[in-house]
Amino acid sequence: MLSTTETITHPETNRLDDVLPRPTVFNVATAEIPSSMLAMVLTKPLTPLQPQQVGVPRPKSGELLVKVEACAVCRTDLHVVDGELPDPKLPLIPGHEIVGIVCQCDSDRFKIGERVGIAWLGWTCGHCRFCVADKENLCENAVFTGYTRDGGYAEFVVADEQFCFRIPNYYGDPATAAPLLCAGLIGYRSLMTAGTADRIRKLGIYGFGAAAHLLAQVAIYQGRTIFAFTRPGDNRGQEFARQLGAIWAGGSDQLPPEPLDAAIIFAPAGPLVPQALQAVDKGGRVVCGGIHMSDIPSFPYAWLWGERTVCSVANLARRDAVEFLQLAPAAGIRPTVTRFALAEANEALDAVRKGKLEGAAVLTQSNIGAG
Repeated sequence: MLSTTETITHPETNRLDDVLPRPTVFNVATAEIPSSMLAMVLTKPLTPLQPQQVGVPRPKSGELLVKVEACAVCRTDLHVVDGELPDPKLPLIPGHEIVGIVCQCDSDRFKIGERVGIAWLGWTCGHCRFCVADKENLCENAVFTGYTRDGGYAEFVVADEQFCFRIPNYYGDPATAAPLLCAGLIGYRSLMTAGTADRIRKLGIYGFGAAAHLLAQVAIYQGRTIFAFTRPGDNRGQEFARQLGAIWAGGSDQLPPEPLDAAIIFAPAGPLVPQALQAVDKGGRVVCGGIHMSDIPSFPYAWLWGERTVCSVANLARRDAVEFLQLAPAAGIRPTVTRFALAEANEALDAVRKGKLEGAAVLTQSNIGAG
């Protein structure tokens, strides 16, 4: 059932939200599903998300209804909200780094009360030329959580059970687990694309945000050496990278003290590609890990010559999630998170947009501060 409403104020902006509903009172044990829920809804790109009461989605055969506990805020969400990705479902509930409790299902894979994760790849057709070639991340008919189907900036979400994953018990705090579902997964896929640990020892990371701070922990666990590149002058970000084990940290306009075996770019800035090419050694690879990037400027062929390569990473595959969610607890991966209430989704997006955070922003059903 829905509780009474409350007024939410934001001390930093002195803004007053119009009588936002409190989170729905829900008990998994009783499995009494309410008829409506609070969601943060995108009605038009380049406009703020709107708090709305909407109907709780009803799962179809093969789907789970999940009570959202936490949903991390990804830069891809920004690209959707800011109109940089074409043709989103509208109106849309964003969010694709979701952790929650199964509260309704008809499944042999999951049961009510289990904690699951829901990621960006929401469904694939299984029969297009990419799916049959074991490249489901490139599926021509794919559905994406928080982009072409509703996501986790809400109290409940529906997901295809084949694209849900059990959260390791190691991550008892759902807010800490949420960034693993995209920042962790795309970082892991980018790392595997860069090359195996026996060949790629010296790794550069451009853009030290949510994905980078998880990737760095994995890479160091594998015995690699990390060189971190931040926005020029971002001394706080550079210190954060050093605290996580980077042996060198500097501005993205600098070259590292020695040539790199590979570099991964998470910042959506095209000019970083030629900069990274200058930083990698002969035979090195530059991996672009984002879904969107500004135009790459022209550069001398000499920077590419020497069998250097540039490639992108697109989406993720379920295999990535299975592998990474086994690796993460074994490696002791611990996301750094800043928590926001669900109703503060616009503030969280703005913090990510301005690079104000260390680690990841996470929406929860209550605002309980940084963690």
